[in-house]
Amino acid sequence: MEVLNIKNLKKVYGSKFGSVKYTALDNIDLKISEGEFVGIMGPSGSGKTTFLNVISTIDKPTSGSVYIDGNDVTKLKEPNLSKFRREKLGFIFQDFNLLDNMTLKENIVLPLALSKTAYSIIEKRLTDITNKLGISEVLNKHPYEVSGGQKQRAAAARAMISNPSLILGDEPTGALDSKSSKELLGALNKLNENNKATILMVTHDVFAASYCKRVIFIKDGKLFNEIYKGDMTRKDFYQRILKILSVIGGDTDDIS
Repeated sequence: MEVLNIKNLKKVYGSKFGSVKYTALDNIDLKISEGEFVGIMGPSGSGKTTFLNVISTIDKPTSGSVYIDGNDVTKLKEPNLSKFRREKLGFIFQDFNLLDNMTLKENIVLPLALSKTAYSIIEKRLTDITNKLGISEVLNKHPYEVSGGQKQRAAAARAMISNPSLILGDEPTGALDSKSSKELLGALNKLNENNKATILMVTHDVFAASYCKRVIFIKDGKLFNEIYKGDMTRKDFYQRILKILSVIGGDTDDIS
């Protein structure tokens, strides 16, 4: 089943009447199927953040289409856009975006509470997702009382609890130490394998990308290359990613 289908996506910044324009995305085509774990990589300024922003409906493309579950999100307007974003998309940000005045439990179930989901369903989903992410013992703590890794896994639980069609990660390991990064990536990998969660993650970190099943490289606003993990070990996949980044000039941080 196709979750994401991008057609002729283009994003140009600059004044309509100005002489200086910058093409951040240049006619990108991409399809992602249900259950894929895809990484997006590229040098600084390559367009990967703009790409994620357009897919997540934060930004509008200059032209082209972004179909998620068969809906062209570029055509949606409020309040339908907010409803679609709430029901179909899950977000994991680098800075967690948790509310400090709420417990981790309250943060995690917030999307379901806003959707007026039945309490019994909320409790069942909460138990299931927090057990898989290994944070069930800290649910009554506030974000400032737990580690960065626990905060990020809580953010991942919040992103997953609505059973969205697509999980979008924006440098989710960027603020974590190596131990917390491994815990989060391992948890995401399990959710992908066991729950068929579809994950699209923008990252500059080769170690994080090595957990993906497919890695897409963007350079100068265009798709430069893509590689599939297939039967490769994560170590061999890591080396393949590293080689391509060395060609296109991407960051090669290793936090393993």
